[in-house]
Amino acid sequence: MSYFKVDAITLRFGGLVAVDAVSFEIEKGEIFTIIGPNGAGKTSIFNLISRLYNPTSGRLYFEGRDITELAPHEIARLGIARTFQNIELFDNASMLANLLVGRHCHTKTKLWQEMLFLPSVRAAEKAHRHMVEEIIEFLDLQPYRDKIIAGLPYGVRKVVELARALCSEPKLILLDEPSSGLNVEETTDMSFWIRDIRTELGITVLMVEHDMSLVNRVSDRVLALNYGKVLTLGTPAEVQNHPDVIAAYLGA
Repeated sequence: MSYFKVDAITLRFGGLVAVDAVSFEIEKGEIFTIIGPNGAGKTSIFNLISRLYNPTSGRLYFEGRDITELAPHEIARLGIARTFQNIELFDNASMLANLLVGRHCHTKTKLWQEMLFLPSVRAAEKAHRHMVEEIIEFLDLQPYRDKIIAGLPYGVRKVVELARALCSEPKLILLDEPSSGLNVEETTDMSFWIRDIRTELGITVLMVEHDMSLVNRVSDRVLALNYGKVLTLGTPAEVQNHPDVIAAYLGA
């Protein structure tokens, strides 16, 4: 049984077919990347998985469970987290506050318990803080702990968004163009962190990415899309050398 499965998923907006009967499977511990030109349907697939969109047809499975009709908060509680192509953070809050938001899906105490600040609430808050501090150390974000997000460099904010997703303790993380807007050095750092997410944290990675150097460094397998349809699936080298991918995406 595959760890994560997309089975003939289709998404239509009126007469526009954004995702056209796409199927693929991801094994536990894999770094799986989706590539394709703008408008190929990559982010639409992410939005389907995280349940921001409802599929027109097809099914989604995670750890053998059909998750096609679950709500977004249920997806998060199952252990699926994501980042966004355009950074989605609370700009006027500190980095620490943003990371604590990533713990929300693990909140089990009731409002009345929190108002009374019962021992169970104090214990839960201590556990949340401990987890956040571990992620801060993992991504070398200590200098920015109390900094306001709006004042941080773009590259740091990208890492903070990754950190917030990791704070939810995901089993599967969806990375939507993690190198977008980063310089060469920052992209190299991101490649190390993506590999460490798999090897040190044991998290399976599904990534959408344009930077083929990053794709080549970290990916086990690559799925190429165009106009919402699958072109090919294979190793990074196999996909880049596929004639349809060359014609549609790589342009060489």
